[in-house]
Amino acid sequence: MKNSLFTSESVTEGHPDKVCDQISDAVLDEILANDPNGRVACEAVVTTGTAFIMGEISTSKYVDIPKIVRKTLKEIGYDGGACGLSFETCGVLTAINEQSGDIACGVDCAFDSPDGADEVPCIGAGDQGMMFGFACRETPELMPLPISLAHAVARRLAKTRNEGILPYLKPDGKTQITVAYEDSLPVSVDAVVVAAQHDEYVDYEQLKLDVLEKVIKVAIPGNLLSEQTKFYINPTGRFVVGGPQADSGLTGRKIMVDTYGGYSRHGGGAFSGKDPTKVDRSASYMARYVAKNVVASGLAERCEIQVAYAIGGAEPVSLMVNTFGTGRLADLQVAEIVREIFDFRPAAIINTLDLRKPIYRRLAAYGHFGREDLGVVWERLDKAQDIKDLALARFGFAS
Repeated sequence: MKNSLFTSESVTEGHPDKVCDQISDAVLDEILANDPNGRVACEAVVTTGTAFIMGEISTSKYVDIPKIVRKTLKEIGYDGGACGLSFETCGVLTAINEQSGDIACGVDCAFDSPDGADEVPCIGAGDQGMMFGFACRETPELMPLPISLAHAVARRLAKTRNEGILPYLKPDGKTQITVAYEDSLPVSVDAVVVAAQHDEYVDYEQLKLDVLEKVIKVAIPGNLLSEQTKFYINPTGRFVVGGPQADSGLTGRKIMVDTYGGYSRHGGGAFSGKDPTKVDRSASYMARYVAKNVVASGLAERCEIQVAYAIGGAEPVSLMVNTFGTGRLADLQVAEIVREIFDFRPAAIINTLDLRKPIYRRLAAYGHFGREDLGVVWERLDKAQDIKDLALARFGFAS
């Protein structure tokens, strides 16, 4: 990153893939609101006039999935046939089974944590896999600047539609921000790309001016823009047909938008539609929580955490800390501190981060990290002082 350009993208809540993420998490929220121990692995597909909901769900409560789908589509803004999908008239198909007993037995009781061994329930990981968490000092919320700006522009684009500021906009949209780095520090925005779905009648030059003045320049701080910044607004000249009519959507197809915009590594597992026994989701949240507190403690300017599991196991099979040469202690020493302060067993993660609540639908667009406005536990800095204290006691480090 010393002297380079880095690009991240975001999408609005009306993007077809994000529509599916929100439907999946709306189903999850409804189940958790009535059955906090429900097991959910719910995917959605949307295309012209149709939503298809599938997956494995085990719960003691009834949920009306078609009703949830229609409510979600209405909230997003798919309220008429002009976008190819109407919450009132679209077909909703479901294919739901119970969670496999072969998976459930490993989740119910971890093979490496006999029941009654301690105060933490013996929940095992719902699957194998590796998860990453990341934090850096590029923004106040300790996120990489490119993804933070991409989300800011996408949210502003949606706000101008929802509040009637630009009434000709439609739900679908994408943003992309390229940031210039010098000496590994972000210094300016090199390029901005915005694709905004719009009504047929709008004048293209007016749209470009409106998006530049009322979206981009509102969302991006002026000190990051310059005469050299390049703007690409609907570069093909037309974006009338959008949403599921132009491109089918699928849950879990925007994982870089959900995390760090490609700036940090990703284990490959999607988040939406998965209950917190799935470590794809819960351990990624935990890794972010740890990385953010490590950076906030002063031990590093940048920190990436990797954790990995075997299906049915409670204890991680590996834990890695990488501070990219910015650590005030050796990475192995930071990892030792992390292991002592944080418990990465699935049940402990669920308890620590309070993950059995219906909090997920609001995370399903504009990223799962850096969302300090939502009050989620993994964005808190309540462990930074504990990390400082242990670093001082064990290694003589004082920030």
